[in-house]
Amino acid sequence: MFLDTVLTRNPALVDAATALHRSGAVPPDTYVMDADAVEANAALLAAEAGRLGLSLWFVAKQFGRNPALIRAVARHIPRFAAIDPPEARILHATGALAGNLGHLVQIPRRDLPEMLAWRPEAVTVFDLANARAVSGAAGELGFVQDVFVRIEGAPDSVHPGQEGGVPLDALDDFAAAAEQLPSVHIAGVTAFPCVLCDPATGLPAPTATFELAVQARELLSARGHHALKLSAPGATSLATLPLLAELGATHGEPGHSLTGTTPLHAADPHQPEQPAYVYVSEVSHLLADGRPALYGGGFYARAGIRDALLPRSGVRLPVQAAPAENIDYYRLLDAPASDGSASDGSGVSGAVRVGDTAVLAFRTQIFVTRSTVAVVSGLSTGNPWLTGLYDARGRAL
Repeated sequence: MFLDTVLTRNPALVDAATALHRSGAVPPDTYVMDADAVEANAALLAAEAGRLGLSLWFVAKQFGRNPALIRAVARHIPRFAAIDPPEARILHATGALAGNLGHLVQIPRRDLPEMLAWRPEAVTVFDLANARAVSGAAGELGFVQDVFVRIEGAPDSVHPGQEGGVPLDALDDFAAAAEQLPSVHIAGVTAFPCVLCDPATGLPAPTATFELAVQARELLSARGHHALKLSAPGATSLATLPLLAELGATHGEPGHSLTGTTPLHAADPHQPEQPAYVYVSEVSHLLADGRPALYGGGFYARAGIRDALLPRSGVRLPVQAAPAENIDYYRLLDAPASDGSASDGSGVSGAVRVGDTAVLAFRTQIFVTRSTVAVVSGLSTGNPWLTGLYDARGRAL
């Protein structure tokens, strides 16, 4: 999905990842991350958001909640939107500031005292029961917590497994009850996804869910809530920040734009953000019909994978589809073209050998893989070095 973009915009990353694998410094099933590019992307996003009067909360799940990358991003975007409590703890321990908690996963009640003590800018609540829980925990800590109301998404726009929120036609009743809670203050609304990229063109556009969030803010304003904020996550990037500002959002939540891997970046390699990671694997074995098998572990079901580069021979082979319900022990490539020149009589040209490095670039969510994450610094100055190896949840190896 992103291989052409990486080869166009960041070929040094491909070279570094290949060298690291060949030397044995990184194993197969490793995402190699360009820390310089991640930080440069964060700086670009922060500058443009500031110009437009927007605030940003960064998201870390897609790059494996990695502390080295968290620190690089937080130097420019200090506050985070945490997907769930484990992510929130890693971000907080790394020194980033709590922006929005409960963003996609509601905070379990037992975790509220710990996390509210960090004094997050906002806590997102999906329903009145969660608002009551936040009020109770904040009251015990002696302050009033700002909350964002998660608005239920428009029909057919909510990703499976991400359902929840207050329906627009129930918001008035929700607000009337929440206004009676002593230790929460309705500070804004949010919904997801507010922006999506067209699967064919990569071009971003607002969703019907975004319009519901705008209407929700208007309803709450009519009830007397003032200076309400609106966080509009989904495909936040340099290309979409002007759209967020135009439609009235106050916050964006960049994730894949930090690594230059939104669908728009696959369609247009000249977007401002630089691609910042590749996936490195290795040929494990060759099937009898010549198809190479790569070690798996990091293949994401929504990746949009197209092909793999085998740097030793320079050949690029299509990646064969695999059912999402299967464990990715391996991933098969198409067999290379046969020219009958192989000395072993197999008819395979020698373009692929067991042990060969394979470099791929596709959309991922590293935190749901079992991959290794290798962080490389110095690529921007032509002096790359491996700064650390981590697991997919950000723990140093």
